[in-house]
Amino acid sequence: MGMHTITASDGSALSPLCFGAMQFGGNADETASRAMYETCRAAGINFFDTAHAYTGGRSETLLGRFAAAERDALVIATKAAYSGGASPENIRASLEESRARLGADVIDILYLHRWDGDTPLEASFETLAEFRHAGTIRHVAVSNFAAWQVMKAQAVAARFDIRIDMIQPMYNLVKRQAEVELLPMAASEGIAVAPYSPLGGGLLSGKYARGGTGRLTTDDRYAKRYGPEWMHRAAVGLAEIAAESGHHPATLAVAWAAANPAVTAPIVSARDAEQLAPSLAAMDLALDPALKDRLDALGPTPAPATDRLEEA
Repeated sequence: MGMHTITASDGSALSPLCFGAMQFGGNADETASRAMYETCRAAGINFFDTAHAYTGGRSETLLGRFAAAERDALVIATKAAYSGGASPENIRASLEESRARLGADVIDILYLHRWDGDTPLEASFETLAEFRHAGTIRHVAVSNFAAWQVMKAQAVAARFDIRIDMIQPMYNLVKRQAEVELLPMAASEGIAVAPYSPLGGGLLSGKYARGGTGRLTTDDRYAKRYGPEWMHRAAVGLAEIAAESGHHPATLAVAWAAANPAVTAPIVSARDAEQLAPSLAAMDLALDPALKDRLDALGPTPAPATDRLEEA
């Protein structure tokens, strides 16, 4: 399977980073959101990610408003409803709503937001195929799937003459599970990868090491996700390497995620343009092998899928 290259409608290549609009209309008001959008465009980013579920629809609405004038030069990804599963009715209803909010006839990339074990894959993918063949969506994608779920879905997709072109797993310096199966699978099957949370909910931005606050202190899900003590030690270690190498910790963390050969474009996000700047700086940083090794060593390398450590 060769890589099915994803481009903008006008043929522009995907930028090496994707901007995640999850905070548009939430922690970022319209002014802050527009400033981030414009900062991204000035930096050469043409790939934007949102979801039906984000900020009650405001994320899609604001992104659609900002992108209206240059739609064909951009790749905009959204996700089917998070709640309600991957039933044909739910996919259909949320896609129509997303198109209306985004003010877009065509969605470049539509993800299933998560695995739904209660809906037959045939039902979900027959519906996605209908939209794909009609040209309503240009690419089908899945987020938060395990590797076996992607491959199972890919086999079903083939029966409807479509394929999964992109996946969106969590991936960062302290969350490396994707290396075990998802990233090798994507490289083997020619599936693009847009990983989210390269900063680990802000853990790897250095702000918590400095006593700052954010999602890890205010959101129980993130507090639990990044609860283990070793992760916080890794964040402190990252801050030390950053100070020594003259880079912001966030720049190193994003550059590390981007350096994996299977990764297409890490998704970066922020509350405002100032907070976003160090992540965008990763586009200009090629990690040398010694620095990458030091970053790798901040946490454990996950065991291979066969669990035979001697072969890792």
